[in-house]
Amino acid sequence: MAISNLQSPISSEEQMKPTTSNEIRQAFLEFFNELNHEIVPSAPLPQHDNPTLLFTNAGMNQFVDVFLGKEKRPYSRATSSQKCMRVQGKHNDLENVGPSPRHHTFFEMLGNFSFGDYFKEGAIRFAYDFMTKVCQIPADKLYFTVHTSDDEAYDIWANKVGVPPSHILRMGDKTNFWMMGDVGPCGPTSEIHYDWGPEACTCGRPDCSVLLDNDCDRWLEVWNLVFMQYDQAEDGTRTLLPKPGVDTGMGLERITSVVQGTPVNYNNDLFAPAMDRVQAMLGDTAEERQEKYVGYRVIADHGRAATFLIADGVRPGAAGAGYVLRMIIRRAARFGRQIGFQQPFLADVAQVYIDQMGEAYPELRQRAEHIRHTLTQEERRFARTLDAALSQLITILEEMDEKGEKEIDGQTAFNLYATYGLPLEITRDLVKERGITIDEKGYNAARAAHALASGSGAFKAYERGTGVYGDLLADLQEAGLLDGGVEYDPYIGARLRSDVIGLIRDGEIVQTIGPGDKAEIVTAATPFYVEAGGEVSDTGTISIPETGAEFRVTKMGKPVNGLIVHVGEVVQGEIGVGQEALLVVDDGRRADIRRNHTATHILHRELRAHLGNHVTQQGSLVAPDRLRFDFSHDKAVDDSTLAAIEADINQAILANYPVKVRYMGQQEAIEKGAMALFGEKYGDIVRTITLGGDGDKPFYSMELCGGLHVSETNDIGQFRFVSEGAVAAGVRRVEAVTGRGAQALIAERLDVLDRLADLLNAPVGELENRLEALLDDHKTLQKNAEQLQRKLARYQFGELLGQVQTIAGTNVLAVQVEASDVDTMREMADWFRDKVKTGTAVFAVIQNDKPLFVATVTDDLIKRGLKAGDIVREVAKVVGGGGGGRPNMAQAGGHDASKIGEALAIVPDLVARTIENN
Repeated sequence: MAISNLQSPISSEEQMKPTTSNEIRQAFLEFFNELNHEIVPSAPLPQHDNPTLLFTNAGMNQFVDVFLGKEKRPYSRATSSQKCMRVQGKHNDLENVGPSPRHHTFFEMLGNFSFGDYFKEGAIRFAYDFMTKVCQIPADKLYFTVHTSDDEAYDIWANKVGVPPSHILRMGDKTNFWMMGDVGPCGPTSEIHYDWGPEACTCGRPDCSVLLDNDCDRWLEVWNLVFMQYDQAEDGTRTLLPKPGVDTGMGLERITSVVQGTPVNYNNDLFAPAMDRVQAMLGDTAEERQEKYVGYRVIADHGRAATFLIADGVRPGAAGAGYVLRMIIRRAARFGRQIGFQQPFLADVAQVYIDQMGEAYPELRQRAEHIRHTLTQEERRFARTLDAALSQLITILEEMDEKGEKEIDGQTAFNLYATYGLPLEITRDLVKERGITIDEKGYNAARAAHALASGSGAFKAYERGTGVYGDLLADLQEAGLLDGGVEYDPYIGARLRSDVIGLIRDGEIVQTIGPGDKAEIVTAATPFYVEAGGEVSDTGTISIPETGAEFRVTKMGKPVNGLIVHVGEVVQGEIGVGQEALLVVDDGRRADIRRNHTATHILHRELRAHLGNHVTQQGSLVAPDRLRFDFSHDKAVDDSTLAAIEADINQAILANYPVKVRYMGQQEAIEKGAMALFGEKYGDIVRTITLGGDGDKPFYSMELCGGLHVSETNDIGQFRFVSEGAVAAGVRRVEAVTGRGAQALIAERLDVLDRLADLLNAPVGELENRLEALLDDHKTLQKNAEQLQRKLARYQFGELLGQVQTIAGTNVLAVQVEASDVDTMREMADWFRDKVKTGTAVFAVIQNDKPLFVATVTDDLIKRGLKAGDIVREVAKVVGGGGGGRPNMAQAGGHDASKIGEALAIVPDLVARTIENN
């Protein structure tokens, strides 16, 4: 290429010097765009297509296939500002982040690339012009390194650019030779270093120079120019590439520090606004900020990294990219607590970056709410176990001190993570200041063994062939959308933004669902509670803010480990995989469930207090409209005891005990008196619900529980029993209502009292006396009525005797009577036997529209084979019924009252035949 085509399009006089990081980024891209470079957007941070790389860590990552000749693009020159993360392998800078003035987890790599177009001269001239003309950096502050064998690059710097030989340094393979791998493209490099001046020297050597490569703070490597000119074979031989290429990379953080004159990166405008926000939230003085500088830097760096990771779709998880995100959030949260934060704060830090960098990276603004929520959610989750983790770590360190040990074994370090959620990186931070190391090989071995035993390796896909749910989970894991499983946290709140990552309709995986479709939606995270421990699932809605589509969630499910589905129906619009959704729990319904759940804990406590410590929970239902509680007890709970229990429950509610959620070791919880359900399986770390127990006061109740609860017992409102009864041998069941349900029950019963007062024309306070008087009157009237009925029946019986027939030499009476009940009919049968001395009678009556018969036979006829049971049985057949009884008295019923006459008509013949045959 002709030299004229490699000239910078501007001169230092024409160029307005960029001063802010946003201006520098934009100036860089525009500079190379004017030199016919295509501005290529940054690739996402997660590297889903490269199994050897977790995150994009260099600008050239997205151009690898172009350099290898596997991909052809419509341009031969490119430029980009690439989002990068370096927290793994040889690029793991984590431990240095904070103490170091220029180490970061996330950074922006400004780069320009040539794919067989310009080569060394173009790259060198462009870099020099941008530094000296655009950024207007004094040339005498710049030093340039080349490979010891690269005479061509040396000549360009010295003779074509005009750099003094004293500012050109030859160095070896360690610093100035780049290789993509053991084989493939490689080549020498040329680095541009900035000299902060002798006063910045930290090595103290009189010959201080870039050549020493001793990390002296005087020298800042700003830009690295890679000249890919060889192809290395497996035997180590190198041949010239037919089309050499250029890959350059310059950290925006470093060039910004140079332009702004801040040797410490954290003092430039990429980080200072976030640190200013931290200072404002803490109310620190300038001196206090300086004393806490490591914490400030960690928060600024990690807060920025987490913001960009979440914007690129990464969610906190147990493996892969999700683990890294969780780790840096928790590390920032730990340093935050160390410097004074007591509540979540990273969302505020993230907002600084969203405002500051949202124009260059629109995804920050598009996912702002999701970023803030995810950060706060993870901070709160970590806070639950941090105290227990730190307590356990202190115990471990004290035991090591006693034994004189200086290294935490790998299994112990892994247990701190697996049990208490304390990442290795944070454990390392905490013990380093005490001169303690960690057996990291042992840690990795323990983690690998755990993954193998639990079947949860970092990138292990769920086995296919286990049905639609297993197949969907496998798809999501392979696509990198789930590291382990759906992020499940119903304790944070009732609203959450998350991505739709899976849809199931009619038992099949689909990409879209529409109006009326009954389906199941899987999102990357969910705030919906899944039925467990007797507590029913949440309901609510999933909507797509961008389109207005809405899905009504009617129940939740966890069909396989790691997958949570929202079951329901599309109300309007279409919902597709990949859309951002707003998940909203029916908070009113959830509030009712919370009241009932906390009430079961109070109920359990009072049952044991009143009935004895033999009472244990045998089952429960916690629904929005009621609670049901099964417990071990061998007899019914009488009304007075039940009333006393109810009174004490309401007293506990009025006491307004605070309801606190704490996470601790299972054994520790049991030792503190927590109730655990027999037969339930609990992990090493358990969630406890404690009522009361502020300060030195003993707690009122403490149980192991994973459900949702009110924050204070007074939130429950009222508690009222509805029923008590037996479920099985030795198991009783009570049902009750609280809150709105109790209010409704009380209102209903008060309304009944008011109506009764109106009916009885008496004040509510006198209803009991008035009702007792009425009941006494009723008993008297009933007794009088019975006496009259008996007299009437006696009178009727006297008239019925006129219908007695003589059959086979004996008396037979078969009649329908007007008796009020069966007892009167039996009495008439007795009268008949007393009156006739020998005979048979059948009395019939209609009760509740059904025929009823009573038959009687005197003793002499019984001896001749005539029995009341046989007679009444035959009679009942006529009316479609049956019956039986003793030989002298029997009873039967039927269905068809219209055939009573027909049934009575067969009695004489039955008597005659029976007597004649005997």
